[in-house]
Amino acid sequence: MNQAKPKTPLKRISKKSVKESLLVEIAWEVLNQVGGIYTVIRSKVPTVMEKWGENYCLLGPYMPQNVMAEFEPTENYEGPYGKAVLKMRKMGYDVYYGSWLVSGRPKAVLFNLGSAMPRLGEVKYLLWEHHGISTPDNDYLLNDVVAFGELVKIYLSVLAEVNAGKKNILAHFHEWMSASGIPGLRRDQIKVTTIFTTHATLLGRYLAMNDSEFYDHLPFLDWQKEARYFNIEPSVALERAAAHGSHVFTTVSEVTASECRQLLGRNPDVILPNGINNVRFEALHEFQNLHIEFKNKIHQFTMAHFFSNYTFDLDKTLYFFTSGRYEYLNKGYDLTLEALARLNHRLKTEKSDVTVVMFYITKRPYYSINPEILQSRAVLEEFRYTIEAIKKQVGDRLLFDSMLRGETKIPDLTQYVDDYWRLRYRRTLQSWKSDKLPPIVTHNLTDDANDEILGFLRTSNLINHQDDKVKIVYHPDFINYTNPLFSMEYHQFVRGCHLGVFPSYYEPWGYTPLECIARGVPAVTSDLAGFGDYVVDNVKNFEQNGIYVVKRNKKSFDYSAGQLANKLYNYVQMSRRERIDLRNRVEASSVLFDWKNLTKYYDHAYHLALNRKEG
Repeated sequence: MNQAKPKTPLKRISKKSVKESLLVEIAWEVLNQVGGIYTVIRSKVPTVMEKWGENYCLLGPYMPQNVMAEFEPTENYEGPYGKAVLKMRKMGYDVYYGSWLVSGRPKAVLFNLGSAMPRLGEVKYLLWEHHGISTPDNDYLLNDVVAFGELVKIYLSVLAEVNAGKKNILAHFHEWMSASGIPGLRRDQIKVTTIFTTHATLLGRYLAMNDSEFYDHLPFLDWQKEARYFNIEPSVALERAAAHGSHVFTTVSEVTASECRQLLGRNPDVILPNGINNVRFEALHEFQNLHIEFKNKIHQFTMAHFFSNYTFDLDKTLYFFTSGRYEYLNKGYDLTLEALARLNHRLKTEKSDVTVVMFYITKRPYYSINPEILQSRAVLEEFRYTIEAIKKQVGDRLLFDSMLRGETKIPDLTQYVDDYWRLRYRRTLQSWKSDKLPPIVTHNLTDDANDEILGFLRTSNLINHQDDKVKIVYHPDFINYTNPLFSMEYHQFVRGCHLGVFPSYYEPWGYTPLECIARGVPAVTSDLAGFGDYVVDNVKNFEQNGIYVVKRNKKSFDYSAGQLANKLYNYVQMSRRERIDLRNRVEASSVLFDWKNLTKYYDHAYHLALNRKEG
């Protein structure tokens, strides 16, 4: 992989420059949770606010269904950001101003995209006339993107007028969906210095999803030909224009930098790795206790899912998981399945007493939750209720008899159980037991026959046989507290697992392994993921700290699958004490990825931008 490291050492932006500058961060995902950029920005906000304070503001689209819980309007329009909002409203635009209700409570300006639609034809004409970018009328997402870009451009122009040169204005755009206004800002010579970050090139994502040899073919690709093939040329043209029009162009990893050079035609000036807002515990046992608490909740799911068919030792059960968008090749789901099949064969051959339950957590269209699973859970709850009733009856009668008769010898306890509860116990247990195999997928998918995960599992016969040492639970919906199968938040589920598995083929950064590490859970990544590439280059003894990097760059699928299977096997062979020690080391290493340490790269980008500003 070609490296695009800065030619000069990282330089911190000075306190004087921060005081004399306004920092505006723009993204489609400000208060709009669509994907990973929402997590990047939201987690970074507390650290940014510590440095920039009142000089910091975020811009995003106004999505009423998404912002209600996180946005608090304000009537205080003092300062340049508020004054620019009032001036833009006088121009006839619908603009909201307030605070994002996250740690640090940063200022936020949100634009109603509809208020730009009457001028959309004019805006599109100017994109073509001035920048040669043609945008079709029937692409509604692209229309929204262009409208958002125009509103951002107008706001920044008004902000520059209100500011009147008193402070530098840094405008940091994230992804092509926020950045269609950059070419116009440069053409009109607005006194704003622009930074553009692509978190993943749009064309690169399409290509990787459809080409298993994407990285080998990358140096020979014609961006325009490929963009036309996928019918995304206008969007890619906007992304290229933003990359070339910005004063400073950045991306999130060295892996993605090679894409930028070939597909966007510009080498990134700075690499901006993503961090986490890390909350650590003063005592190590605190997060270990949380692991036990949430692991026990997963045990409850496992019992309901499997134990009506057959049982295994929960004390010797390990929980692995993978999660993210359903991109079968990009997310490494295919590689993980192959490695699990090999692991299952090896553990069965060795007659291991360990069971691995592997969760696939992703989003797929479905009709409903499998009613048999809901029925099994309901009967299990009834079974628990019956047992608790029997325990209470036996306990009460034993206590009464002991006091009345002064018995010192424990009698036959079955004599204290009424026939009613005996019969209810027997019937409940019998109704719960099943001779079917435990289901692989928890929901009824709309396209079960063509699902790639299910296709592999059925072809390889990895379908939860009793003698399988690797069990699969495919959950085609994201986990939250309202989920009837888990009744826990996603971060709690992560804490309860033993290992996260994310050997991505295409992953510009990859937040999922970071989320594991922040919670003391070991994780697998790959050297084709931006995070994995960063770890290899910047973290010493990373495997001893519970970060496993599968080699996929210039390696065959078979080689990588074998390496992943070996890493999973080695983890299975660990003792309980070794796993506890490993979680301690993982939790200790999480500080390396804290935003307090990684915002230095952003500081360098802003320092560079100030040195390149116009006028």
